[in-house]
Amino acid sequence: ARTLSPQTAETDAIRFLVGTQSLRYDNQIHIIDFDDENNIINKNVLLHQVGEIWHLSTSPADKDVLATCYNKISDNKVMTCAAVWRMPKELESGSHESPDDSSSNTQALELLCHLDNTAHGNMACVMWEPMGDGKKIISLADNNILLWDLQESSSKAVLSSSTALEGKGQLKFTSGRWSPHHNCTQIATANDTNVRGWDTRTMRQIYCIENAHGQLVRDLDFNPNKQYYLASCGDDCKVKFWDTRNVTEPVKSLEEHFHWVWNVRYNHSHDQLILTGSSDSRVILSNMVSISSEPFGHMVDDDELSDQEDHQQEEKSKEPLQDSVIATYEEHEDSVYAVEWSSADPWLFASLSYDGRLVINRVPRALKYHILL
Repeated sequence: ARTLSPQTAETDAIRFLVGTQSLRYDNQIHIIDFDDENNIINKNVLLHQVGEIWHLSTSPADKDVLATCYNKISDNKVMTCAAVWRMPKELESGSHESPDDSSSNTQALELLCHLDNTAHGNMACVMWEPMGDGKKIISLADNNILLWDLQESSSKAVLSSSTALEGKGQLKFTSGRWSPHHNCTQIATANDTNVRGWDTRTMRQIYCIENAHGQLVRDLDFNPNKQYYLASCGDDCKVKFWDTRNVTEPVKSLEEHFHWVWNVRYNHSHDQLILTGSSDSRVILSNMVSISSEPFGHMVDDDELSDQEDHQQEEKSKEPLQDSVIATYEEHEDSVYAVEWSSADPWLFASLSYDGRLVINRVPRALKYHILL
């Protein structure tokens, strides 16, 4: 398995979706429900009968709707396609089953529509408009950015605008994120060693961080509370933090992993908490408090920071807290391809390694109380 997503529209139950990547069997979406009180994981399995799942994302508005990017073979060529699906309603209960229970009554996902991309190339990822009604999707296909409108209760996808990367060589997007700021009019994309920002209204590039990493950029995430802050990670084993208004130098850099960093995720509520997953089989939770919206232990706006500079002599006690690695999790034995925070509980996160192991962890209690109190 390579892909994991929290169920974004579900804010009560702790639920994650995992997509499998099996060559020999029908692929599946595993719906993982975590019962926090009893420390039990419940699992439901849905058939995804169209190929290995490379990417999975869930609608922010409808908890039963999701999109996948998957492989299919046509004319002896492997294509990566994308589609929007609905999960059956009857899943609400969630059965507690043993992992080897291959029950024959597995339900299938209902196909709502294909994001028809044969003309545009292989799909790398699908992004939902973060604050939207679940009707706007962007997909990245080879060197194309495609903006879709989902119509008629998502049974039809209409391409509303698109743009392409221009330049020499084989240009291909590896990943992208839709910014929750600026009225959701900006996205960031990664291709090769570069990170680019785009305005979704004009489909024009608004910034470019050239050679953001020494090697391929794998993943991006926006700070949910500070509108110009963006994190990136890549094959140079680094995680970098950028202010998109000045992209010449990263604001901070983390070098804790010793292999490719596949994933970086900001905590949705407390943006100093950063999760990273790597093919060194480790998950690292970092406290990047100096560049968070809570550098003094409380939410700070930019005006307050400039005032503080004036009163520096009086306010020595208000020193920012130090950045640090909070914990390193070593429960995985294979490359960690995905880490995600729960949508329902800000102190809980899941990580997924290639061998199909899903681990759910909590932020250490001492740190949680330190942040809250």
